[in-house]
Amino acid sequence: MRFLFKTDYAQDIRLAKHGGHVFWYGLLLALLLLAPLLPEYLLSQLTFILIYGIVGLGLMLLAGFTGLFSIGHAAFFGVGAYAQAVLTGLGWHFPFALLVGAVLSAAVGVVVGLPALRVKGIYLGIATLSFGFIVEEVFARWESVTGGNAGKTVGSAKMFGWTADTGASFYYLCLALAVLATLGCLNLLRSPTGRAFVAIRDSEISAQSMGIHLARYKTLSFALSAALAGIGGALYAHQIRFLSPDQFNIIQSIDLLLMVVIGGLGSIHGAFLGAIFLIGLPQAISAVKDYLPESIGQAPGLKAVVYGAVLVAFVLFEPLGLYGRWLKVRTYLQLFPFYRKGLFKRQKSFQKSDRLR
Repeated sequence: MRFLFKTDYAQDIRLAKHGGHVFWYGLLLALLLLAPLLPEYLLSQLTFILIYGIVGLGLMLLAGFTGLFSIGHAAFFGVGAYAQAVLTGLGWHFPFALLVGAVLSAAVGVVVGLPALRVKGIYLGIATLSFGFIVEEVFARWESVTGGNAGKTVGSAKMFGWTADTGASFYYLCLALAVLATLGCLNLLRSPTGRAFVAIRDSEISAQSMGIHLARYKTLSFALSAALAGIGGALYAHQIRFLSPDQFNIIQSIDLLLMVVIGGLGSIHGAFLGAIFLIGLPQAISAVKDYLPESIGQAPGLKAVVYGAVLVAFVLFEPLGLYGRWLKVRTYLQLFPFYRKGLFKRQKSFQKSDRLR
């Protein structure tokens, strides 16, 4: 079992807490760099995981670290995707279109974040859900820009004479952006802004009494979350090459929220674990349904039933998601054979932060 002795504040906020972190994350990065050696289909699925992981980081900032839930996040996802499609279609280079799409998504996030200043809980969810319906209808009706229900094609990502026209090149582009987004979120959470987000999540009254401006930080959280969703949407547009309004409906929003809940609210790891679950579960269902009885395997609602059952199971038995389960497994291995019965039973704690350590 590892004991860490800290003697100054810099050690407490260091990204890599010990040498093990450097080794394992370095190994993970090396394996990701070798991923283009995989078959093309698996590489495309891994690319989707990176894209959804970026979107998950944004939703994790909002829901996991600020405590504001959004059931209309597909709207920001779609704004970034359509902005990228329109601007690259006009001949813009990829990074400039990506930046404008992220800023536009952030601006839309500020507009949506305004109701968060007056409502919270289920009422905030209803407000974001309503906004998602409005944006989906705008995508369908604004045919001169979005192509309406007929859809809009998207070309390859191009910048300064280089084109990401192969699966491997676009994968490396997504990997670079995912690493930058992850490092950005980690550094944000170490800053006073990130600590203000966590304070608001734990107790708005306590945060306000400490001088934290609730309206400012809630709006900022929505803007940053929407910007990351817009970046993910831009990459999604280039990956799927065709956009239609039904790709950004309420089902997509629920999938995104399901992704961070099952991955583990309140953890950066949970965003990517949830993305692996979101992309991997349909593949697992397709792989095993041929071995199920025909009445079950060919049922049209099989995916929805499995999704619902998994979500209910996590809510009942593992509220901290996949990352929470990994923390328990790691603790068990560290203490073995000196664990004690009931070690992992839920304990009451005053702040949510105490349950995420």
